Amino acid sequence: MREHIDNNARIGTKAVWGGEKDFRVFGATQVPVVLSVAYDYSDVDEWQEVALGNKPGYTYNRMSNPTVRAMEEKVRLLEEAEEAIAFSSGMAAISSALYTFLRPGDRVVSVKDTYGGTNKIFTEFLPQIHVETVLCNTGDHEEIEREIAKGCNVLYLESPTNPTLKITDIERLAKAAKAVGALVMVDNTFATPINQNPLKLGVDLVIHSATKFLSGHADVLGGVVCGSAALMEKVYHYREIHGANLDPWAAYLILRGMKTLKLRVRQQAQSAMEIARFLQKHPLVESVNYPGLETHPHHDIAKKQMNGFGGILSVVLKGEMETIKLLLPRLQYANRAGNLGAVETIYGPARTTSHVECTLEERRALGISEGLLRISVGIEDTEDLIADLSQALAYVESQMPLSIHNL
Repeated sequence: MREHIDNNARIGTKAVWGGEKDFRVFGATQVPVVLSVAYDYSDVDEWQEVALGNKPGYTYNRMSNPTVRAMEEKVRLLEEAEEAIAFSSGMAAISSALYTFLRPGDRVVSVKDTYGGTNKIFTEFLPQIHVETVLCNTGDHEEIEREIAKGCNVLYLESPTNPTLKITDIERLAKAAKAVGALVMVDNTFATPINQNPLKLGVDLVIHSATKFLSGHADVLGGVVCGSAALMEKVYHYREIHGANLDPWAAYLILRGMKTLKLRVRQQAQSAMEIARFLQKHPLVESVNYPGLETHPHHDIAKKQMNGFGGILSVVLKGEMETIKLLLPRLQYANRAGNLGAVETIYGPARTTSHVECTLEERRALGISEGLLRISVGIEDTEDLIADLSQALAYVESQMPLSIHNL
């Protein structure tokens, strides 16, 4: 089953209504959580047809589930994809997409600034199956294009990157990849479908950690991959056999969270911009990473390919970890946690969040300072968040030696 949404419906309307109508039962206004592991068939021939995928239906939850299908359908509509497949976590989605299409002897081109878990796949796990990985300087489009031209089976991008908020020109690099027959994958977690639709820029597969903005409430793990029906059939088969399927209850929570996605993202982006401008002027701040700032090195690219700049920023603080350790306990409206995209504001240094898997030396090699602090802006009132930051920074200033201020 596949419902037909008015093509003129805007993305906020799709976030509320998309993917649900065909899955409601008994006149309910909400999609139910279907917890049954298996499904009963009195007709063995029909059972087999459903099991083989020749007829719509459900046989076993590792293959498919009505609540999960509703969640997949909503993401599919938001990304304007032909199909979407859900996974048990964002990393399950990322790793499954890569392992579905890569074989020994293949070559992957990516960037240095991917999420730490993704970076580990490139530097540790793919080499174990003899897949060559080349990690280029993020933002150096000429270098990336040169490496693609040398041979490339998969181009993997993340834009904006976690936690450095760097931007790559997705359309430009997708064209270069297509010229050599490569598959293009983009992690769209930070941007969300509200702010960026990579499929329109020539990308083959779009990946989300649904744990983050799609859910929005920090209470569920999930991931999703979107793309053409032909490619998604292969991704589905990999998930079916490897078993990283999404739990129905988790799918329900993500489905519910997505209803307010546009409203949340809009507020978060507005606050993130104002917080970024506030931090730019603070004497304890060395630099601010946010693509909405005119000072961002790829601000023009972000303007071209994004509809908004998102709710994440990062800041490099003078005094590095000493400053961070003084700052974090003083914040009132903050969770100090390894998550992002929630309705509450979340702070965390790279060494305990995005790149906790990496050593100090590995983080430095990736250009991630010990003073880098990621801020996932929530939906609180902007003025309260800035006032909270201001009082916490004032406390840090009172405790730090004057020499730090002059760095």
